[in-house]
Amino acid sequence: MHREDFPMLKQDIIYLDSGATSLKPQCVIDKQVDYYENYSANAHRGDYDISFKVDLEYENTRDLVKDFIGAKRKEEIVFTSGTTDSMNLIVNGFFANLLDRGDEILITKTEHASNVMPWFRVAGNTGAVIKYINLDDNYFLTLENLKKAITPNTKVISIAEITNVIGDIRPIKEICEYAHERDIFVVVDGAQSVPHKKTNVSETDIDFLAFSAHKMLGPTGVGVLYAKYELMQNIEPVNLGGGMNESFDSPEKMVLKEVPTRFEAGTPNIAGVIGLGEAIRYLNKIGMENIEKYEKNLRNYLIEKLVAIPHIDILNLEADSGIVAFNVEGVFSEDVAYYLNKYGICVRAGNHCAKLTKDVVGVTNSIRVSLYFYNTESEIDALIELLKDKDKILKEMI
Repeated sequence: MHREDFPMLKQDIIYLDSGATSLKPQCVIDKQVDYYENYSANAHRGDYDISFKVDLEYENTRDLVKDFIGAKRKEEIVFTSGTTDSMNLIVNGFFANLLDRGDEILITKTEHASNVMPWFRVAGNTGAVIKYINLDDNYFLTLENLKKAITPNTKVISIAEITNVIGDIRPIKEICEYAHERDIFVVVDGAQSVPHKKTNVSETDIDFLAFSAHKMLGPTGVGVLYAKYELMQNIEPVNLGGGMNESFDSPEKMVLKEVPTRFEAGTPNIAGVIGLGEAIRYLNKIGMENIEKYEKNLRNYLIEKLVAIPHIDILNLEADSGIVAFNVEGVFSEDVAYYLNKYGICVRAGNHCAKLTKDVVGVTNSIRVSLYFYNTESEIDALIELLKDKDKILKEMI
């Protein structure tokens, strides 16, 4: 679907690693080049025409993001360097000042490092306690298991809407409803969900959301932090400097700008933000519902082919997202990835920055295929053809 829009696909490769980063359509590339070639001034600093154009394009992207995720106002959108940066701002700028000794932070063992390590640090600094929500037999997070994990000390639940290895889609709206009845905050890692399914933060009522541009056809080095407006007011900036202050006459007299500008210190990744805006326009033209439906059908096709191979062990057979994790019996996952690379097939192998996942699945490493709408059944056929001959894999590993 729309493969002709992606210059990378002119190469002789099959790209099955969009969970790590997506390919970029020509329009996104052109949009960034246009900035560098024609109006490469700074944002919110100049009193001349090309700088005004930068401001317009930059803030237009904020409006596009607002509408894309269903936020109520543009002031709820902060540009960061990525999901990791957004999560650290949420944890260090808000929860580090809120949590006390004995307060409980609920996560799962299938979370990405970006949704684990910041919580580890803040727990160590505040005396808060990390607790893990039990997963079901498919390694999925269910509302029932989450309810069992909550205690009177629970202050925040921080989970991915779609995990990056198991690929289960969590019931975020129901989780938020249950949590908010108990005055518990909900933080959502949207890195794997926002690019692949319709997101509406007003409907789900999440408190905080983090995601990255580069996983949704945009450039690297750009992310988004969404927070409800009333919560945004209570986030403490972790970076201070140019562009985010009104004045700083003395240590006692520092006046910061209003949200969200106070969180965007220094010169931002202007070309990247503008590129994100173009990526959103592109996704809107296709339709997120169409993307989600296409990927689900493609995943079903891949699963049907994989289960027919006796030496393939699938970790997440029942997941509904475009993420499929598996292993070839008796072959190290990275060896399989190198083997596939010889034939121009790009997959990821290893622990996928989710090192706690091994505690629940019993496997340290796996091969991950992560699909997007530009993948095809014929590409899956090529992958299957190479995987079904185990002797060939072993022979070429020698």
